[in-house]
Amino acid sequence: MIEKTSFWQRIGVQDWFLTNNEGTAAAKAKALTPNIVFKYIIEKFEESMAQLSFAERIVFYHEYIICLNTDDYREFMDNKKGILGLIAQESVKNFYEILNQKINEGKKAEPSSNKWVFRFVSHPDYKPGDKGFIGKLLPDNNKKEENLRVTFIPRQTGMAQTFDINNDILKDFIFYSEGYYEIPYVSTLVFDPKTPLNKENELLARFETTLPDRAYSGKKVEFLMKKEEIIVTGEEDARAEDYIFKIPSEWVNTPHLKIRYSDADDKFYLASFGEKTIVNENLIERSDINEPKWTELPLNSRIILNGIIGMNIFKS
Repeated sequence: MIEKTSFWQRIGVQDWFLTNNEGTAAAKAKALTPNIVFKYIIEKFEESMAQLSFAERIVFYHEYIICLNTDDYREFMDNKKGILGLIAQESVKNFYEILNQKINEGKKAEPSSNKWVFRFVSHPDYKPGDKGFIGKLLPDNNKKEENLRVTFIPRQTGMAQTFDINNDILKDFIFYSEGYYEIPYVSTLVFDPKTPLNKENELLARFETTLPDRAYSGKKVEFLMKKEEIIVTGEEDARAEDYIFKIPSEWVNTPHLKIRYSDADDKFYLASFGEKTIVNENLIERSDINEPKWTELPLNSRIILNGIIGMNIFKS
């Protein structure tokens, strides 16, 4: 009878971290917490910058495949449902903070993709507490890569091991649809909140938008208001100025809203040009774009566009 080889034996690294230490204190797996997974992702992000950056340009991975033990994965999905999505969101927020620090040092942090992708997967050869990482510069675009660089932290030593593997080896991993998270890269999020801002680029408010489109399922598109007047518009709008808040959905009219900040009374106002706009359950009268009718827009308001798109305004 031929004994089936494991994943690690097939790639020649079995002795590195899958040794049999049953019965020893070292083999007792430490519980894998959300904080451990979060810190692991941040560590890999910083490592990618150190490995890929050159000259004054900061380069970093946009796709993060986090490999876990099957039981650890199911524990997250069954008993901590939704926590992996929150980890992905918090990781991206931390990414922007780190990139902002680099920008303040005079570096250029230009993205190589328009999105962040997180894939949480399991593999039967991983033991409880094990975690591995596969990073990609660009999310999957149907272009086959010859090799991938993999980092693995064994439970016995806690020391990272890095090696190259062929892309075909990914067939051994089990991908779950609920473990896939895609977050748009929002360049307007890269700013320094600690640096005093002049009146011209002062941060006035933050908007969060929830979209029904499958590509943004469970995700939020954010926009930072730095101009005293902005236009909220649909995906057909070709403008890219910093006062244009383009929502990538066919359910938003082009344009749909104007939002204005009045420094005199320190309040926000809204004018609607779309088919239907509701603010805090109150229908807003539609007006002509050349003769806007302004309605006060309190902070923390809930705005609904055409009964589909949800948008909130928060204090900066």
